[in-house]
Amino acid sequence: MLDKLIRFIKHKNFLLRFLFFSLILIPIIFFIDFYIHIYSHFTGSILPNVITEQWHIVIINILMFTTFLIPLSFRRKINWKEYGLVTAFFVSLFIEMYGIPLSILFVAKSIYPTNIGIARVVYEFEFLGVNIAMDMAMLYATILIIIGTLFILIGWLTLYRNIKKQDLVKVGVYAYSRHPQYLGFILVILGWLIGWPTILTVLFAVILVYKYIKVCRIEEKEMAHIESYKKYKEKVPFFI
Repeated sequence: MLDKLIRFIKHKNFLLRFLFFSLILIPIIFFIDFYIHIYSHFTGSILPNVITEQWHIVIINILMFTTFLIPLSFRRKINWKEYGLVTAFFVSLFIEMYGIPLSILFVAKSIYPTNIGIARVVYEFEFLGVNIAMDMAMLYATILIIIGTLFILIGWLTLYRNIKKQDLVKVGVYAYSRHPQYLGFILVILGWLIGWPTILTVLFAVILVYKYIKVCRIEEKEMAHIESYKKYKEKVPFFI
């Protein structure tokens, strides 16, 4: 047991794993804030505080986050069916967040909200003329989205710089994770799910996370016959 603990601490991914473990603890530490945030979305209590009809923000966010799909084409052939599913997630998400909150309107009519109220605001800022207030869960979700975005962008840059030099890219972020871009996308999706938890985003998130993990497994099977990948697989973890 002690030997395993020492190997874990000495592992090159220790700091990365420690970061992720710390992130997992935050919702537990701030359980009440997260509970109120999720409850208010699923009961429609958040409705009076929802930003609506800000279509310029809807379009900008859709364009920005669907652009993240482009780097994945460097790793494998484009699967337009999968891309369509991800695009549908972002389109429906941002229309609900800044356009028309369809899911929340629906539950507000079906469920009578209690007096639990909404979670306390911890950070406010203005974006394109719109005042955006964040509670603890939304701030946490933003951190996940930023980390996920960094994984996607750094993974793309690593592939772009090395894909012509070597058949198997295993430097940079790929020295720490076999699927950093997919990990990034999963973090982005989970971030938006936590930030805007509705029935629609829950369904989309579950399907998309399953899809990305499945894609990772498929890629690994396709690479299984390559000797250098077998050695790479032994040294570098699946995600972290």
